[in-house]
Amino acid sequence: MEDYRRIADRIADAITSGRLKPGERLPPQRVFARRRGIAGSTAGRVYGELVRRGLVVGEVGRGTFVRAAPAGTGPALVEAATQAPVNLELNYPTAPDQSALLAPALTALGRPDVLTEALRPAAATGTPAARRAAAGLLATPGWRPAPERILFTGNARQAVAATLASLVRPGGRLGVEALTYPVVKDIAARLGITLVPLACDEEGPRPESVAAAHRAAPLAALYLQPTLHNPTALTTGPERVRRLARTALDLGIPVVEDRIWSFLADGDPLAPHAPGLTHVVDGLSKRVAPGLTIGVVVVPEGRVEAVAASVRSGGWSAGSFALEAAVRWIGDGTVQRLVAAKRADAARRQRILGEELRPFAVRSDPRAYFAWWELPAPWRADTFTAAAAAHGIAVTPGPAFAVGPGRVPDAVRLGLASAPEPDLRRALRTLADVVRGTP
Repeated sequence: MEDYRRIADRIADAITSGRLKPGERLPPQRVFARRRGIAGSTAGRVYGELVRRGLVVGEVGRGTFVRAAPAGTGPALVEAATQAPVNLELNYPTAPDQSALLAPALTALGRPDVLTEALRPAAATGTPAARRAAAGLLATPGWRPAPERILFTGNARQAVAATLASLVRPGGRLGVEALTYPVVKDIAARLGITLVPLACDEEGPRPESVAAAHRAAPLAALYLQPTLHNPTALTTGPERVRRLARTALDLGIPVVEDRIWSFLADGDPLAPHAPGLTHVVDGLSKRVAPGLTIGVVVVPEGRVEAVAASVRSGGWSAGSFALEAAVRWIGDGTVQRLVAAKRADAARRQRILGEELRPFAVRSDPRAYFAWWELPAPWRADTFTAAAAAHGIAVTPGPAFAVGPGRVPDAVRLGLASAPEPDLRRALRTLADVVRGTP
């Protein structure tokens, strides 16, 4: 029998070459299986692989659609575009003069005596200096993590994966917001974890939804983003945070609190309200840069070895060089200067967003680097994504974030961080013109 990955490779080639265009609907899996002479389960694996690669998106009840191609990868995006492509899917902020700020610490690491130590293998527990530096970096009013309960990974995604692998067995249930970080969907699929969508309102996840999901079948853990939730930019208020913590404590459910965007906002962390259950995940990819980064996990007392074993078994350990660079950047104030610059940058980009999309239903936060655009009828997420791609603009369709069988939102997420400001303004103005038209 032909390997499903080879079949997926051929479909991927048709997408990247432009033979299958953004927004085009793939046949139902049973039809695809019949045409290819393969089993239905194999067809399912082909479609799953295409979703994993970010080439297609599935909408419950509607089918599977080709996503917007990455900027500059195929004729479908380039031929109709009149200017250089703009990618609003990527979302890595860069501060002015960032490289100049980072360079001194890297220069010091080039000294032979320092470099020798920095090139040694790193344990999941890092070094005492790294743990102290991370504890100071992550501290908020009312909460400062204990250095001895801090572990390190290569990046924040690996920190999430290692923590979930330590908490949820294959086949176990993980409660998540009904709209969640797409990487968590991918991690769950790889680990054999079932995602359970939690009902949310304008204040975030509803505690009663957590309790109801746990009554239906026990939840092994929760994965939550209470500060600048991706994609909606919602920050959960202090009272709701406390209620969620009480619910987790009452039910004995461990929590993975993702604080990767918390450097932009002073949201109330969940960790101090349920310290025996909460695993805090953070990192430097957004604060500093994605190319030389670390992930950080603050674990509850008694969980250090379990999570460290998961880091080792997954091959997710941080590099010593990155750890030493992080210690120096934190210690000399570079990270704090970058954070201040990026907060100002995010505010400027939010003003551009407000100016260009003022008439529309855009949900965001003045401190965030992304926004959630609820499209006006009759636009659908797939058709708008395709129309944007035809103008050389890549956006992330709402279904990429959706969990469960509920109605897929007719919305797109706009990443504001990566495009230069003039290109961002031009792209948003173009999208406003597109949405005023007819699908």
